Amino acid sequence: MPYLYRAPGPQAHPVPKDARITHSSGQSFEQMRQECLQRGTLFEDADFPASNSSLFYSERPQIPFVWKRPGFWQHSEWLDVVIDDRLPTFRDRLVFLHSADHNEFWSALLEKAYAKLNGSYEALKGGSAIEAMEDFTGGVAETFQTKEAPENFYEILEKALKRGSLLGCFIDTRSAAESEARTPFGLIKGHAYSVTGIDQVSFRGQRIELIRIRNPWGQVEWNGSWSDSSPEWRSVGPAEQKRLCHTALDDGEFWMAFQDFKAHFDKVEICNLTPDALEEDAIHKWEVTVHQGSWVRGSTAGGCRNFLDTFWTNPQIKLSLTEKDEGQEECSFLVALMQKDRRKLKRFGANVLTIGYAIYECPDKDEHLNKDFFRYHASRARSKTFINLREVSDRFKLPPGEYILIPSTFEPHQEADFCLRIFSEKKAITRDMDGNVDIDLPEPPKPTPPDQETEEEQRFRALFEQVAGEDMEVTAEELEYVLNAVLQKKKDIKFKKLSLISCKNIISLMDTSGNGKLEFDEFKVFWDKLKQWINLFLRFDADKSGTMSTYELRTALKAAGFQLSSHLLQLIVLRYADEELQLDFDDFLNCLVRLENASRVFQALSTKNKEFIHLNINEFIHLTMNI
Repeated sequence: MPYLYRAPGPQAHPVPKDARITHSSGQSFEQMRQECLQRGTLFEDADFPASNSSLFYSERPQIPFVWKRPGFWQHSEWLDVVIDDRLPTFRDRLVFLHSADHNEFWSALLEKAYAKLNGSYEALKGGSAIEAMEDFTGGVAETFQTKEAPENFYEILEKALKRGSLLGCFIDTRSAAESEARTPFGLIKGHAYSVTGIDQVSFRGQRIELIRIRNPWGQVEWNGSWSDSSPEWRSVGPAEQKRLCHTALDDGEFWMAFQDFKAHFDKVEICNLTPDALEEDAIHKWEVTVHQGSWVRGSTAGGCRNFLDTFWTNPQIKLSLTEKDEGQEECSFLVALMQKDRRKLKRFGANVLTIGYAIYECPDKDEHLNKDFFRYHASRARSKTFINLREVSDRFKLPPGEYILIPSTFEPHQEADFCLRIFSEKKAITRDMDGNVDIDLPEPPKPTPPDQETEEEQRFRALFEQVAGEDMEVTAEELEYVLNAVLQKKKDIKFKKLSLISCKNIISLMDTSGNGKLEFDEFKVFWDKLKQWINLFLRFDADKSGTMSTYELRTALKAAGFQLSSHLLQLIVLRYADEELQLDFDDFLNCLVRLENASRVFQALSTKNKEFIHLNINEFIHLTMNI
């Protein structure tokens, strides 16, 4: 799965004018429009062609589609999606979304743009209303279970509609066979309805709470109390009926008693254009920060807290709450975690993952928290549940302070890109704890004069003379022979074989004279370093298997002097780990040599060339690890 490299840290909340161009030509809608006008041709979209591949990814169409011309925000960024106006039809009728008026095409064109964004029309199958509402507005979603809704649920929905929020509702299905099944009351299970109004009416001396629902099919309606033709309406005067826009048409829109609504529908989804709490009257200006990240198998896909050994490897975001809410002792904020592109990746077998997050009080450390911290500390807050939805969002109130927010999948080793949005009433400071690179390598020891060497050092010199020969210098070929002979004798580490290229890299690291060979002092420094790296490897070989888990690699590299960003860690795992997410010692050695080479080159270049400093160490190592 591809992962885009993004600069670490929070990003500014985007606005529609900053929409990122998605067309392969690199042109915006306006640029392509001008090009077609100059050529005098109608636009044909090569990225989303008028062919079967744009309709389905897993099957062939069962009917012959004819594409005819009639006579957007996703993942916390606005996207400029360009399409042509060819639409799939059968017998001169639109096949998918269409209006009651056969000469009206805006909804079908909008659907085509959304299908292009997700890869095909088939990818929209089994769609979630709340996903679409968020994608078309950039809003933030909340879900209510009607059977567990708060006492003021009616007021919450009333306030949401007054604020212009988008509301959807549906009835749960227990199996695929129940999908689109009709109940005795005329309701469709698993169907996405919209809520279009809420009001009260006088009926036999009582105020009855009503809610208006719309079936997007434009037909098939509720047939119970307060339905279009129910006897209750006879007790309501014409003026009141007109105020409520009551009609007896089979147009898919109907009223029902709010108590019946709660009894028959299971969930209500609300997409708020701002995150203002619907329980409050005040309108707030919200501060928003956005983090883009990835869960990558072997490095940052640690799973939930149930999996302690890997949980700590998940991305960690530091959240600083500095200002209390007006007149309150706590800070209000909303956290929305969204997994990205799962519909687009359906054709490759990807499903929506089970996701959630936990929030911990931050200790007095400015670093990625390790396994022991989570062993002994409980979370201060967390998402209500881990669930297989595209987005999970919840509201929280915590005292001012510093916290660590950890987004994760439920199971470890599951890969996805994610977008994390944090809305706060007061300014909150966030920082990616995995974005910094820090190299802290000890200076090599100064050589010991021959007449001051210990007995051990004298034995080592004799060994060097035996290996180096008359020229008293070790070549890459000689180093390859010696290292493979020595390391293959060690029974407590798994070791394949060091290549000649690896030995040339070692010489490049240790060769201070520039002759492409190792002299005695250089060889001795490397040998001491090698012993330290072997001890490190054994220390982090937790199960004594002779290999190191990639999830231990972050800590092992830090012990060796390399604090790396999550993105660099992901790159190293992809390059050096096997399918079981294990590293043999030769992989570990190659990784350390390459990292140390890159850091020493960076230091030398930045010292000599001041203009080079604009490329930071993170970018430089990323560049050199890709070579």
